Amino acid sequence: MDDHQIIEDFKNPATRNKAFNVLIDRYQQRIYWHIRKILIDHDDTDDVVQEVFIKVFKNLEGFREASQLYTWIYRIATNEALTFLKKRQRKQAWSIDDVNHDLENKLTSGSYIDGDEIQIKLQKAILTLPEKQKLVFNMKYFDDMKYEDISEIIGTSVGGLKANYHLAVKKIEEYLAQD
Repeated sequence: MDDHQIIEDFKNPATRNKAFNVLIDRYQQRIYWHIRKILIDHDDTDDVVQEVFIKVFKNLEGFREASQLYTWIYRIATNEALTFLKKRQRKQAWSIDDVNHDLENKLTSGSYIDGDEIQIKLQKAILTLPEKQKLVFNMKYFDDMKYEDISEIIGTSVGGLKANYHLAVKKIEEYLAQD
């Protein structure tokens, strides 16, 4: 079943639940790992993934198909993850450095983190990036997304994304060369 068929079946009350289950099966794991790269923590990620699919369920009927379904879902996921981080920052009166330090601690002490030393060092390097560079790097490097799709998700020009990715790679290389 392609995305268009999922949307059509979702609009029909008789096939809505089946269509939504197909959508979840298709996108849940990709969305989980996209959010996990932003939030690091498994439990926080699970909570945000649940919120993402609640929003998708509430808004899918009005989806106009002006963009691809997965880029629309990724945009919701990205916004929900960033909103979660901002709420945590406000709730605990933390600076962005405090949030990044907390994420780094979760990276090295989390029971759900399974990675060798190099992977952990790469993740620490990514945490030092500004938010937009972090998002662009994760989507391009790990998710192997096209710049055009990332542009649709983040709402930035392809040229701007290429510049952000290039700067992110340079900063990560510098971070990794320090030790």
